Amino acid sequence: MTDSAITTAVAADIDGILSLQEENQPERGGLLSARLPRTWFEAALADLPIIVARHEAHVVGYLVSASRETVVHVPVIAAMLRAYPGTADSYVYGPICVGAAHRGQGIAEAMFATLRASLPGREGVLFIRTDNVASLRAHARMGMRQVATFEHDAVSYAAFAYIG
Repeated sequence: MTDSAITTAVAADIDGILSLQEENQPERGGLLSARLPRTWFEAALADLPIIVARHEAHVVGYLVSASRETVVHVPVIAAMLRAYPGTADSYVYGPICVGAAHRGQGIAEAMFATLRASLPGREGVLFIRTDNVASLRAHARMGMRQVATFEHDAVSYAAFAYIG
């Protein structure tokens, strides 16, 4: 991995997270499936860990974890949870995003390792667009297993799960 620092996010990281989120929206060629507002990230910091990667004080990656109750209102997450509800204390993993200039350097894996260490023994559930081959491969390499498929807004997704 590069010399990026992997830590738990703080409120000062939200601007960087929002900037990275915007750079990776579908209309800009990215594959993120949701646009979450500042207020959501502010509340999420009090829920479960958000992990960030920083390089020279800039956020270059983030990985969100959230209790199911706080994200079930997001339509694509509700669809995933209908396809695979997970265990009683499972949490939702994602979105995960690494800036284009920092991909392929092990940042996603390092953020995932930090998250797993923060929530040991708990199941994480997530979804990936089936046309996002790079993400499907990366998550399989991290030891996640596909547990279901589902569609939302005419897009096909794979649901994955892992134990922290």
